[in-house]
Amino acid sequence: MGNLKVNGIHFLLTYSCTYTCDHCFLHCSPEAQGTLTCEQLRQVFAEIQRMGTVETVYFEGGEAFLYYPLLLEGLRLAATVGLRAGIVTNAYWATSVEDAEIWLKPIRDIGIADLSVSDDAFHKSTGESNPATLALAAAVNLGIPCDTISILSPAPAPCQRESPSKGQPVRGGGVLFRGRAAEKLAVGLPRRRREELTTCPHEELGAPARVHVDCYGNVHICQGLSMGNMWETPLSELASEYNARQHLICGPLLSGGPTALAKEYRLELPDDFVDECHYCYTVRKALVDRFPAYLAPKQVYGLS
Repeated sequence: MGNLKVNGIHFLLTYSCTYTCDHCFLHCSPEAQGTLTCEQLRQVFAEIQRMGTVETVYFEGGEAFLYYPLLLEGLRLAATVGLRAGIVTNAYWATSVEDAEIWLKPIRDIGIADLSVSDDAFHKSTGESNPATLALAAAVNLGIPCDTISILSPAPAPCQRESPSKGQPVRGGGVLFRGRAAEKLAVGLPRRRREELTTCPHEELGAPARVHVDCYGNVHICQGLSMGNMWETPLSELASEYNARQHLICGPLLSGGPTALAKEYRLELPDDFVDECHYCYTVRKALVDRFPAYLAPKQVYGLS
């Protein structure tokens, strides 16, 4: 395959977060370790220029605002090379509209295309004085493009969900059963026979349009599923050489979803799962020690 055209890079600026949300893809929490450095940011932006296909970058976590100077530097680097930049935040820093404007003015002055604010029950957002509401009001006052990310709690009936636009953060709908959600939120929900779960409905494994990068060098195709390590092989080379069919995890997933992946490696697992994500995450977690180069970091699977 090769010559992958990645148009979006999502920086996992840190795995640390002010919350320990049950739905978190990445097992983020106040205790979670791992934060990018300025030098690492510069290395990634140098690779972005070599690739020549990236149009948009997002700064996420964890909670990106926990490392505010680093976040600003990332936005400056994006502006320098003419990229659209976005931020995903839980807005813990918005204690009033006035205070939120102080946080956001430097961001507005550098330039930002999108501020996405988590506003749902997982983030304890309620009432007009919740941080999300205050942050959004401040963004509107400053003329910053903004919107909300609102994830519904799982219901006893199957949840109808649409995949997010590729390259964009998840903006709504039901929980995706990856990371902590697979372990905390799947209990008591309707199940499907594993033989039915033969596709990957949410990620473009064959030719991903966006990837997530973290401080350990992992280039995530899906959270915890890496195409390689960018500190060992430059990101531009990983993208140009990527062949999904030859990837030891993506290859089976493309041929028959998590059912094929479990069969390929002869795993003995339960007979039913909530959905494809739930099954895939369970299979991948069982394979972490066998494929550490492609299923990383272990902390995304709730492992030390």
